[in-house]
Amino acid sequence: MLKLHSLKGYIQNIYLAEYNDKFLLLDGCCRADIPVLEHFIGNELKRSMSELALIVVTHMHPDHAGAAQTLRKKYGCKIAASNVAGQWYSGIDGKLMHLTDLLLTLWVAGRQKKTKKFIYYPSTLTPDYYLSDQDALPGFEGWLVHFTQGHTDRDISLHHKSTEQIYVADLMVKVRGAFIPPYPVFYPNRYLESLIKVKALNVESILLAHGEKVELTEQQWQQLITLAPTKPVTHWRSVKTKLKRVLLNR
Repeated sequence: MLKLHSLKGYIQNIYLAEYNDKFLLLDGCCRADIPVLEHFIGNELKRSMSELALIVVTHMHPDHAGAAQTLRKKYGCKIAASNVAGQWYSGIDGKLMHLTDLLLTLWVAGRQKKTKKFIYYPSTLTPDYYLSDQDALPGFEGWLVHFTQGHTDRDISLHHKSTEQIYVADLMVKVRGAFIPPYPVFYPNRYLESLIKVKALNVESILLAHGEKVELTEQQWQQLITLAPTKPVTHWRSVKTKLKRVLLNR
């Protein structure tokens, strides 16, 4: 039997699926979230961290991959991630982007009145399982993998068919009651395809990394699809746009 717990993470929600003999962590969290998980499993549920069997890394951002490798090293759990070639943070540009994403995470935490915490994690990942579109999660066959790329080149969502709910990570965020695309969106065409794909599943509820469990109306879906960018919205493009504004004002 599945019990799905939602915990408050450093800047995102943590979704932990509890079974009689094991746990599934639906995303890799922030590194700062490790004590939260340890306290909840050990003190609230009175169970062992060694029962954490699988962590899914939906993409490589600090609040979705930050805790995974440390938890694997400490407790022997396995990591699953999308079967996409190469590393997201590759080359010199990738290292700079990794640093930028770490700083952005701390900025978001500050906006949420959180204290600064140590959130550094490796910029590369070698998972134990490589997931393809429509795969079932190893050891948790009730969960189906959907590629929902666009935010990055390797985003995945996790669909629990028997309860008709899907965890979409950063496919959308809820701000002031409205659903909007995430930042950044590197692949706008793929992003639009991902929205249409998830909408077509007709699930009862959607689990957001930045927001709660929600149900989107047809109107909300259409508004979100309308807001989908037609050009990449990325860190470097944002910097270039700001530089142009400064130069034009001069």
